[in-house]
Amino acid sequence: MAFVTFLIPCFVIGTDIAFSCQNTEDFVGASSPGDIVIGGLFAVHSEMLRPEEYPIKPVIQNCAGFEIQIFLQTLAMIHAIETINNSTLLSGVTLGYEIYDTCAEVTKAMASALRFLSKFNSSEDVVEFRCNYSDYIPRIKAVVGASYSEVSMAVSRLLALQLIPQVSPASSAEILSDKIRFPSFFRTIPSDFHQTRAMTHLICESGWNWIGVIATDDDNGRFALESFGVQAMANNVCIAFKEMLPAYLSDNTFHAKVDRAIEKIVKETRVNVIVVFMRQFHVLKLFKKATERNVNKIWLASDNWAAAVKISTIPNIRQLGTIVGFGFKSGDISTFQDFLRKLHEKRTDNNKFLQEYIMLLSVCAHLEYHDFQMCIANQSQDDLLQNVENNHLIWRDDFLNANIEPGFIRNTILAVYAIAHAIKGQCKDRNCKDPSAFTPWELLEELKKVTVIDDGKEIKFDPNGDMRTSYDVLLWKEIDGHMEITTMAEYDPEKGDFIFEDEEKKKEFLDLKKVQSTCSQHCRPGQMKKVTESPHTCCYECVHCPENHYSNQTDMDYCYRCNNKTYWAPINSTTCYRKTIHFLAWSDWFAIFLLLLSAFGVVLILSISVIFTKNLNTPVVKASGGLTVCYIILFSHFLIFLSTVFFIDEPTEFKCKTRQALFGVSFALCISCILIKSLKILLAFSFDPKLQNFLKCLYKPVPTVVTCTGIQVIICTFWLIFRTPFVKQNFSIPRAIILECNEGSIVAFGIMLGYIAALAFICFIFAFKGRKLPENYNEAKFITFGMLIYFIAWIVFIPVYATTFGKYLPAVEIIVVLISNYGILCCTFLPKCYIIIYKQETNTKSAFLKMISTYSSKSAGSVAVSQISLDSKSSSSRATVSDSCKSEKNSVNGNCHFQVPGQRLIKGKVLPKNTARTMARKRLSSI
Repeated sequence: MAFVTFLIPCFVIGTDIAFSCQNTEDFVGASSPGDIVIGGLFAVHSEMLRPEEYPIKPVIQNCAGFEIQIFLQTLAMIHAIETINNSTLLSGVTLGYEIYDTCAEVTKAMASALRFLSKFNSSEDVVEFRCNYSDYIPRIKAVVGASYSEVSMAVSRLLALQLIPQVSPASSAEILSDKIRFPSFFRTIPSDFHQTRAMTHLICESGWNWIGVIATDDDNGRFALESFGVQAMANNVCIAFKEMLPAYLSDNTFHAKVDRAIEKIVKETRVNVIVVFMRQFHVLKLFKKATERNVNKIWLASDNWAAAVKISTIPNIRQLGTIVGFGFKSGDISTFQDFLRKLHEKRTDNNKFLQEYIMLLSVCAHLEYHDFQMCIANQSQDDLLQNVENNHLIWRDDFLNANIEPGFIRNTILAVYAIAHAIKGQCKDRNCKDPSAFTPWELLEELKKVTVIDDGKEIKFDPNGDMRTSYDVLLWKEIDGHMEITTMAEYDPEKGDFIFEDEEKKKEFLDLKKVQSTCSQHCRPGQMKKVTESPHTCCYECVHCPENHYSNQTDMDYCYRCNNKTYWAPINSTTCYRKTIHFLAWSDWFAIFLLLLSAFGVVLILSISVIFTKNLNTPVVKASGGLTVCYIILFSHFLIFLSTVFFIDEPTEFKCKTRQALFGVSFALCISCILIKSLKILLAFSFDPKLQNFLKCLYKPVPTVVTCTGIQVIICTFWLIFRTPFVKQNFSIPRAIILECNEGSIVAFGIMLGYIAALAFICFIFAFKGRKLPENYNEAKFITFGMLIYFIAWIVFIPVYATTFGKYLPAVEIIVVLISNYGILCCTFLPKCYIIIYKQETNTKSAFLKMISTYSSKSAGSVAVSQISLDSKSSSSRATVSDSCKSEKNSVNGNCHFQVPGQRLIKGKVLPKNTARTMARKRLSSI
């Protein structure tokens, strides 16, 4: 099999040369032999020094910026392996380790990964190229690390060549959950998806929507920013600005970009919440500048630095404002703390990190706590080589314990135990003292099924290789003059909820709402957002909800519309109000007034009935058609007054059907009876034989009344059957529902009214014909006047009814009904009552005979004058006329017809002796 050999040049620390190593073994930061070796990648230093010579050569340089927190993670890995070796978990099998410093550089991490890939027990660290690595045994079986996502992405792609399991306790980039691109990557923490969702949840719970974001310009920062941006957009949180800082402190533009970020923060006065996705050494530089500018904000920390003790000890850190962060769930690390207390007893020959830490203790021993910490962070490996001989060791027992970040320590130990359990699964039926007993890809498959017990809970990797552990919500509080990092709540990624230990913790959480960080003021209930010209949806104006709309929550994007049929809302409303139901109620003053008018009409009818009954045999009552006809007319008037009651109060189906039918039939009956009276009067006082013959044929009282009323009954019956009136809700008034009767068919309603109008018109014509009756018996004149009142009332009714709406619409019809009813009633009966009560001397038979005789004499004289005029024109005609009248007398009223030569037929009267008296008696009997 063809293969290519790679030789990895490494260098060791020396006092007389500038390079860091000379052979491969010295490249290892910490190591221990074992039957099965686990690799480790940790960024113990924050940066790698840049070569000053030119041209640049491919030489791995020394590093600077000793990171206490990550150094502690290497110790946690060592402690976990030693604990396992001293337990029965892997009986008879010991674990070894090789831990390398990546210096937060992908390049150096790749060099370490190449050594991991080298063939086991190869004297020259050879990495073979193969098409199939199924039976290839590399130097290590699994890797713990790396510290940063950007490094883990690069290393994981390389390790995936041989499917070597990699378990990171700190790399949280969401992209690493992609098992297609990173098939051998696992982690003992949740992905950034859950962290950014938790941050967004906190922001929303606190009522913030206008924030700034600062991130490092590397894979970790960019992916975190992208994930946060998606979560923020989904929750209506706007990012006012984004500032990206260089990933490496050695970048020449780093300080300028930090200054620009601080200027942006100061300028954006409405932004009071800053989300920071950066490494600890970036945050240190940013906060030092921020304290110089007296920036006071709420800082939302990512898991990289949320629990960073080094940052919490910055002088005047309290001036920066409130720091809230999401740290990985901590656990019981008491055994590790005991390990640290005995660390000074450990051998250092196989742990260069520990050697360097001891050197740093010596160099910085004379400084106070914070300065001591900064001294350690600022020393380079080159500086240590020059100063170490001139200092003596002063061990600080409490320093390492004070700088523990419990979440990272727990996750590192958890990663080692997960690998150990997977090894245990592989070693059930194998002799694992033999390094070739199993391959890394077999361990990878076992690792997918591993379940680890942590604080009494079973946890395992999900299909994406993540452990969905919870987050600690950390609050930085000043206690006794020192900044302490306290746990305020726990965030459960599965449920998306914050869990509080007690009410005091919850109050601390709720106090965050006191700080406002919004582009615009919150819109109160009753208002809605109106987007301004700003590209951000969080920048808006608050406008009142329009009429019939409401909003019942703050910051609503739109107002809800009320159900216009049954509800209404004023401008700036927080709720909809049920519309009040209106109708012409009994208690309404106008309804009471109309009812009183109707009641007075009923009283008037009863009074007339009493008067007519008491004066039954008087000529006036007899001339009115007798008591029966009067009672029928008065009863119809009573029904008309009664029909007005059905126009008042809440409409019902029965009322809607009854009121128009009752009114229509009653009015038709009334007009029909008055029509008969008009015919009778015209017949009694008509001198025209032809007209009298016609009227005699027409004058049939009972059939006429029945027929005229029956037609109206038929009209109303068809109306009620085919297009019956019904109760209708009228929503035309904004804040009320008008209950009214819909007539069902305007055509049927019009036909009913039109038919009554036709009867009234006929009655009016007949009455008008007999308007010149005797003065004491002038009923036709009053009938004419009553019909005129009816016509005027209903002509005015049509436009008023068509233009009126609301609960007083029925009152319009009531008024018209009352006017027309009162008009006809008063014109028909009040003159007679006046004669009966106040002119009793004229209400006798002799008075009536005298009145009619006088009227007949005047009528006969008028005819005689006409006859004499004709005689003077033709003498020969007189004899003809005289003979004709003698021989051809008309049997009715002594009328005769004669023809004047050259003239049309002339109607005349012959005046025999006692003509006036005879005519008077006949008129009276006719009446």
